[in-house]
Amino acid sequence: MEPVLIVLVVLVVVAFIALIKTIQVIPQASAAIVERFGRYTRTLSAGLNIVVPFIDTIRNRIDLREQVVPFPPQPVITSDNLVVNIDTVIYYQVTDPRAATYEVASYIQAIEQLTVTTLRNIIGSMDLESTLTSREVINAGLRGVLDEATGRWGIRVNRVELKAIEPPTSIQDSMEKQMRADRDKRAAILTAEGARQAQILRAEGEKQAAVLQAEGEAQAAVLRADGEAAAIRTVFEAIHEGDADQKLLAYQYLQTLPELAKGDSNKLWIIPSEIGDALKGIGGAFNGIAGGNGTPPASGPRPVDTESKGAARPRVETREYPKIDPE
Repeated sequence: MEPVLIVLVVLVVVAFIALIKTIQVIPQASAAIVERFGRYTRTLSAGLNIVVPFIDTIRNRIDLREQVVPFPPQPVITSDNLVVNIDTVIYYQVTDPRAATYEVASYIQAIEQLTVTTLRNIIGSMDLESTLTSREVINAGLRGVLDEATGRWGIRVNRVELKAIEPPTSIQDSMEKQMRADRDKRAAILTAEGARQAQILRAEGEKQAAVLQAEGEAQAAVLRADGEAAAIRTVFEAIHEGDADQKLLAYQYLQTLPELAKGDSNKLWIIPSEIGDALKGIGGAFNGIAGGNGTPPASGPRPVDTESKGAARPRVETREYPKIDPE
């Protein structure tokens, strides 16, 4: 019984292993290459698959998702004989698992070497300045060459990016000095332009202020002249409408005399000769009021000083008086 039991156990184990080899589960976005006696048979897609145990074998499982592969810095010589180190990143995707397995031994290594050679061909025809400022051109050139070359390998290159372009240290120092000089130059130009604009604006502001001040003074002078003219016109009309006589005018004349005594430097008064006539008129007016029982004297012809009217200029007497306090 023991040999029979051993045979049964062996058969069960073989059956279990055969069952495991028969059922193949492929994850999503993956593929498997099946070979029968070393020859390609088919490609298993995602899901549950049945193969012949001990006859069909799984050679390779391939990820169909987009892959990102960074390559180490590569020294590249530009057209002006400068060595720059360039880091690249490749985004690729396997579209044909069979071709990726049988058309190239290692498609990652093949893509890397193809990237290096293509990059040297592109950068070799450009100078340093064009290399630093033409990343999009270099990326487009690399992608076109790689996509064409890897198509027969079942690989599609979706994108190529340059991570860094590092020129030599001496060139970097020279570039920094040049950039600093350019920035200093632009700063000096902007400062000069700002000072110029400030002076222009200041001059325009002073000009406008002077024009406005002159216009204001002119308008003020016109308004003062108009006011004085209106005041003189009003006084003149009031005098004519009130029919002022000689006595009122003499009284107003006397009211202006205290203005002559104002000021600390007044040592000499110049009084015209008509002051006597004014005093006579005032005295006659007060005498008429006192002698007529409160009624003014009857109006009649007023005496006229023919000597004063006939003179071309008023007779002036000059006398020196002590300073009188106007109060």
